Amino acid sequence: MILKPPPRPVKPYLCSLLLIRWLHKGQGWICVGRDLLGVLGGAAVALPLAARAQQPERVRHIGMLNALGSDDLEAQARIAVFEQTLQQLGWVVGRNLKIEVRQLGGDADRLRSYVAEMIALAPDVIFTIGSVAVAPLQQATRTIPIVFVNAPDPVGAGFVQSMAQPGGNITGFSNFEYSMSGKWAELLKQIAPNVTRALVLRDPTSAAGIGQFAAVRSVAQSLGVELRAVNVRDTDEIELNVAAFASSGNGGMIVTSGGTGARRNLIISLAARHKLPTVYPYRYYAVDGGLVTYGPNTLDPVRRAAGYVDRILKGEKPANMPVQAPTKYELIINLKTAKTLGVTVPELLLATADEVIE
Repeated sequence: MILKPPPRPVKPYLCSLLLIRWLHKGQGWICVGRDLLGVLGGAAVALPLAARAQQPERVRHIGMLNALGSDDLEAQARIAVFEQTLQQLGWVVGRNLKIEVRQLGGDADRLRSYVAEMIALAPDVIFTIGSVAVAPLQQATRTIPIVFVNAPDPVGAGFVQSMAQPGGNITGFSNFEYSMSGKWAELLKQIAPNVTRALVLRDPTSAAGIGQFAAVRSVAQSLGVELRAVNVRDTDEIELNVAAFASSGNGGMIVTSGGTGARRNLIISLAARHKLPTVYPYRYYAVDGGLVTYGPNTLDPVRRAAGYVDRILKGEKPANMPVQAPTKYELIINLKTAKTLGVTVPELLLATADEVIE
C-alpha cells in the first residue's frame, strides 16, 4: 500500500520513532508492520553476538623446565603425558594454550639462562620437572605460580612452608622420603651379598643428594657396607672415580635421584664396564640397562601436576594446594643385565618385583 509522506519534515530526534511505522521507497512511504520491525531488531541484536562469537579464544601460557635433555625418551614421555592430560581437561596447544619448553640435560649454565628466559616470558604458570630448577625459580619470582614434580624434600629445601599449606607461589609433588633411600642399600646387599663397599653417586649441591646419602649411610653401616660419595656434576670426575673404585673388589654402586638422570647412560655403561652391581632410583634406569631400581613412578606425578596447572589457570592459588607425596614405590629388575654382570637375583626378590625385564 503506497501512502503519502508525512505532512512535515521529520525532526532528527523523532526519526527512530517514525521509522517504526514509515519507510521511504521511491517516491512514496511504506507502512511497516510490527513483525518486520521485530526481524530488523533481531538482526541488529544478532550482529554483535556473531561478532563476539568470532573473537579468538584467550591463549594461556605455560613455561616448562625439564631436567632431562631433549633427546631423552623419558623427557619426551613426560612432555607427552603432560600435554595429553591438559588436553583431557580442555586445553589444546595452538588454540587456547601455548607451552614453552626448555630441557636442561644436566647443564648448570643452561639452567641459569633458561630460568631467566622463563621469568622474562612471564607465563601464567611454570611447571618444572626435577628439583634442580625450583630454587633458582624461587629466587627469581615470588609471584608467578610454580608447580614442581620430583623434589625430594620441599619443606627442608625451603620451597614451601609445609606440605599441607605451601603458603607461597610454589606447590607440587615430592618423590622421596629420605628414610626410604635406605632401601637402596638393603637391595644392593640382597642382590650382591658379597658387596662390602659401595660408591654413592650424588649431587652435593642439592638437598636430595645430601639427604639421601645420609639415609643410605645409616642403613649401610648396619649392613657392614662402607660408603664413598662421588659427585655427579662433572663427567670426567665420574669416570675417574668409578674406575678407581672398581680396581678393588667386592664393590657396588648406589645412584641417588639428585642430578643423576641426565647422566644415566654414562653411569649405566660404567657399571657394566666395571662389573659393578648397582641400584638406581627410577624405572627408566632399568629400561636403559640398569640392574635394579626402586622408586616412585615418574609419569603419574606429571599427570597429577597437570591437574594442578589446570586449577591454577582457572584461578586457584598454589599457596592453598597441598604438596603431595608418592603413595607407591616400584621395584624393577633387569634380568638381562644381571646375567651380564654375573649376578644371581634371589628368587624371593624376583617374586616381590613389580616388573622383571628379560
